[in-house]
Amino acid sequence: MEEMTARGRWIRVAATVICGVLLLGGTLFGVDDDFPFGPFRMYSTAPDPNGDAKDTRVEGTDVQGRTVQITEDNSGIRRAEIEGQEQAYVATPSRLSEVAAAYAEHSPAATPLTSVRIVVRWVGIKHARPTGTSRDEVIAEWTRP
Repeated sequence: MEEMTARGRWIRVAATVICGVLLLGGTLFGVDDDFPFGPFRMYSTAPDPNGDAKDTRVEGTDVQGRTVQITEDNSGIRRAEIEGQEQAYVATPSRLSEVAAAYAEHSPAATPLTSVRIVVRWVGIKHARPTGTSRDEVIAEWTRP
């Protein structure tokens, strides 16, 4: 086995110091986008044990008046993509027409949709346990003209 050269040791020490400084700086001043050198707050916080839990879904209404759940399988759009852009859909509900188009493209045999909406189900939580109650809130809706 060969001994590490002084230059090799210096490079490893410098790399360790640089990574340490980045981790410390990211921890103190970073945001989630700086991961892995910043905090990943998604897993470092806990929800309110008495606050309602949010469950988001996308659904449409077809020309026959039936409610259709919009899923990744029938639209190619993951729920996380919708949730990640939720505020943009709330600000511009006409963007939901793209969801209807994706549904039509991925489910050509299905009846066309006349409307698409984002529905949030707020599930009641008390002492970190479900209460059995819930309420639905439509936060964005698009209707075919």
